Amino acid sequence: MDIDEISAEDELIRLLLKRQTELNALLEVTQAINKDTRTPVLIQMLQVILKSYLQVGKLRFLIEREGNFVLLSKYGGDIEPVGSLHVACQKLSKVKWPEPLANHEDSLLCTYDYFIPIYHKKKALAYALIGDFNTSSELLNNDLNFIQTVINVIVVALENKKLFKERLESERFHREMELAAEVQNMLIPLKTYKDSSVEVSARYIPHQNIGGDYFDFIRLNKHEFLWCIADVSGKGISAALLMANFQASLRAWSAVEDDLTNVVDRLNKIVINNTKGERFITLFLAKYNEKTRKLNYINAGHNATILLSQGEAITLKLGTTMIGVFDELPFINQGEIDIEPGTLIVNYTDGLLDHEYSADKTWGEESLIDFVDTHGTSDPDTLNELLMDHIKKVIKGKPIDDVTLLTMRIF
Repeated sequence: MDIDEISAEDELIRLLLKRQTELNALLEVTQAINKDTRTPVLIQMLQVILKSYLQVGKLRFLIEREGNFVLLSKYGGDIEPVGSLHVACQKLSKVKWPEPLANHEDSLLCTYDYFIPIYHKKKALAYALIGDFNTSSELLNNDLNFIQTVINVIVVALENKKLFKERLESERFHREMELAAEVQNMLIPLKTYKDSSVEVSARYIPHQNIGGDYFDFIRLNKHEFLWCIADVSGKGISAALLMANFQASLRAWSAVEDDLTNVVDRLNKIVINNTKGERFITLFLAKYNEKTRKLNYINAGHNATILLSQGEAITLKLGTTMIGVFDELPFINQGEIDIEPGTLIVNYTDGLLDHEYSADKTWGEESLIDFVDTHGTSDPDTLNELLMDHIKKVIKGKPIDDVTLLTMRIF
């Protein structure tokens, strides 16, 4: 056997050993991925492969995250700002395969040997810049293809981790919404009520599966009843739990406190303690005495309730600020009104007035008052139905928030 044959045989053996090393490296990475190994460990494995197996002296590895590129791995040389790296790599946005950079016109790119892109269809998922790369010309294409392959395997694994995390978060969110809806359904009282003194009808249309509106009607004793309509900031299970706590507190304190001022003051303290000022509640709270025919109310930053009596409509705005904002409410003014038989009272939340694009630009509090005045002889349930039909047919735009109507006639 001559020298040339021995050299060729040695070269073949060296190549086979190198391929075996590459396959072993890919197998290790794949096994780590299958074991759901943490991202930092996968990145460390990538660095070991590039440094030890392939003699890559410098690496910058950028991966796409929510429209931006973050520097996931780096070693060797002076570390450049991520923004500069991304801007430089954008100049190679159409390159889909390993590209030599030694003679590139960009002052940053030319300090590296090769640019390696990772694409999925037409979307760039990652970029790698490698430098101080020592390999033979015979093995160059093999090494570049292997580098692209191993980086691609890791990028796909990281993408799958991201998608799995997003799916878990989505499932948690949907379950939270289901729980919140269950809590809220338990809080919503009967939609209609009628006795010899009052007739009540309610409509509740959440903007999503779970809304932030709340209403209640409570018969306190033989001669008194109380009602409340409220809007809790935020959505989801935390808002629903706050609503549940608010309802329990309202029912507890209204049963032992005759003065609405004290009830609202206590409710404010409870909301502050529970939310530390991170959520607030607007509400309209009223109590009616059938013997004295007096209505007492407090409006805490809520849409003004409309009262229609003997052909005249007024709004009930007296009260205080929204609760849950101040440790101590700066003022509380309680309103008192004598109620005539047949008085109609319309309570609502802001979703009734706030809609998406509408051909009718005049819809607002004044037009709502006119509507109530026009249809004021209707029973509460019919009035609610007419009003919702008006929203759908005339206003046409979709509500941008929950819509709650609590309408009553006092006899």
